[in-house]
Amino acid sequence: MQAQYVAVATSSGGRNGHIRSSDGVLDLPLSLPKELGGAGKPGSTNPEQLFAAGYAACFENALMRAARERKVPLNGSSVTAKVGIGRGEDGFFALEVELDVTLSGLDKTVAETLAKAAHEEICPYSRAVRGNVEVTVKVA
Repeated sequence: MQAQYVAVATSSGGRNGHIRSSDGVLDLPLSLPKELGGAGKPGSTNPEQLFAAGYAACFENALMRAARERKVPLNGSSVTAKVGIGRGEDGFFALEVELDVTLSGLDKTVAETLAKAAHEEICPYSRAVRGNVEVTVKVA
């Protein structure tokens, strides 16, 4: 692969530290969520929220591409990504993802076809985690 774009971000202090992108657009404090034994400081984020935001945006764009390629007009769409973290059977932390897809005004079968194409063929996040992270795609 030849990268067309490279995002650069630096973390200092791990999950209770700070992140900053090279261009300064992201400049955020991090806090371990209360559910994982942390303080969950107001105004801070965590890696799972950032991954959920990135995956949701990328997957929605993949849906829009799938619709364009199939000449299916979209009247609106949204994707909500839920990223869970917990210990697997091996005792190590693992992730799981649920993608809730809404495609306004489309027959459910058509919407499911677009979601399947986005997940199996187009979205680089889906392709990157395949075989390592359990991902469930739900179409409303």
